[in-house]
Amino acid sequence: MNEQYKTPLRDALEELENNRTIPFDIPGHKRGKGSSNLRDFLGKKCLSIDVNSMKPLDNLCHPVSVIKEAEELAAQAFKAENAFFMVGGTTSAVQAMIFYAVKRGEKIILPRNVHRSVLNALVLCGAIPVYIECGASEKLGIALGCSVEKVEKAILENPDAMAVLINNPTYYGICSDIAEISTIAHKHGMAVLADEAHGTHFYFGENFPCAAIHAGADIATVGMHKSGGSLTQSSLLLCGKNINANYMRQIINLTQTTSASYILMSSLDISRSNLALNGKRIYSDVLKLTEYARSEINKIGGYYAFAEELINSDNSVFDFDKSKLAVNTLGTGLAGIEVYDILRDEYDIQIEFGDIGNILAYVSIGDNHKNIEMLISALAEVKRRFSRKEMDIMKQEYIPPIVRAAPQEAFYLPKKMLPLASCVGKICAEFVMCYPPGIPIIVPGEEITAEIVNYISYAKEKGCSLTGCEDMSIENINVLE
Repeated sequence: MNEQYKTPLRDALEELENNRTIPFDIPGHKRGKGSSNLRDFLGKKCLSIDVNSMKPLDNLCHPVSVIKEAEELAAQAFKAENAFFMVGGTTSAVQAMIFYAVKRGEKIILPRNVHRSVLNALVLCGAIPVYIECGASEKLGIALGCSVEKVEKAILENPDAMAVLINNPTYYGICSDIAEISTIAHKHGMAVLADEAHGTHFYFGENFPCAAIHAGADIATVGMHKSGGSLTQSSLLLCGKNINANYMRQIINLTQTTSASYILMSSLDISRSNLALNGKRIYSDVLKLTEYARSEINKIGGYYAFAEELINSDNSVFDFDKSKLAVNTLGTGLAGIEVYDILRDEYDIQIEFGDIGNILAYVSIGDNHKNIEMLISALAEVKRRFSRKEMDIMKQEYIPPIVRAAPQEAFYLPKKMLPLASCVGKICAEFVMCYPPGIPIIVPGEEITAEIVNYISYAKEKGCSLTGCEDMSIENINVLE
């Protein structure tokens, strides 16, 4: 019998609310009674389930009842050996995954176009990154996936590495051959980790790339709040049969809060049930919307909404997530961030991000045809009203790194702050990135080149949201003394 209709955590919260238990515990708002403004803003129902761990509700740090059952149902739904609820976003799941696989001084093989959470985890644990030589699309200016050949080359050159990490998919929808990579890595005794923050739908929809756990990966981080419909900051960590689940729980508890939000956890419980029961239909509708939008946007001219035509023979693009509505804007003479700003300021349309050359409109479980039509119409208007010659647009999004020191070493060594223009040839001691998408332009331990300085300056000029520096104006950068 299919038990995916069950929502044990939600049911326990409903029962607690109906019992009208008198609270002499935290949180201090006492189910909303302590703050009428907060209650009016968030709603009585929301505050009534904003409660602390107690016997009837279990404890995320050591689940034995309703949370344990909810996590077991999630594991069944995703066809994983174990699933862990994460309330610190997929960032906390990425940290746990890396802390489990590698320790200080140990090597991990990975592409450079990873999310900041991956590289932040390396700063914290002291592991040494070995970057796979990934190519870039000359037309789009973005990093591609990891070909099997280049992953195998990195593995053979670093037989002492403990793990391989792969994006599945990238923010732009690009997937590597994670099944073959898993086979090769396992032959050499290495664990396979997957950052699947943007791949929840792979587990439930049809006509999508293969989900990492199903392809043989040992651990995958799944951003349920992105394409799965749960609340912001709720995520899952999935484990395969080779992972010690009890030790993983210990690793998770190193950084995850002891005051887990029942609002977030119940959203995972409810969303999992919805996807398990209705995911095939939901994501079929999402694909139809996205493919219609892509076709119509490409008819406008100037824009290039790319998809599976990027798949190539060298496996640097093994597959493509067709639910990703990523659009290159350079043919209109506009940077992606300029289109992003215009859509928000002139048309009241908030897309996911705009970088130098591309925009991403996130189409998911809550979208409809009317909104898609409004986006298409707005993009046509943006081109008509604001387009210009293409010649002044920088095209390079991905700049291969020159690594001079490990991230943790460079982050904690003595440093000095220099004006951006004076940093060429220096070794960076902090992060600089556009967020979103949150892929660092420069990482602690990497050499700052003239190309990187020009890129940062251009991104600032175009209005990208740059983060990571101690100097929040990004006028100066910390370098090693």
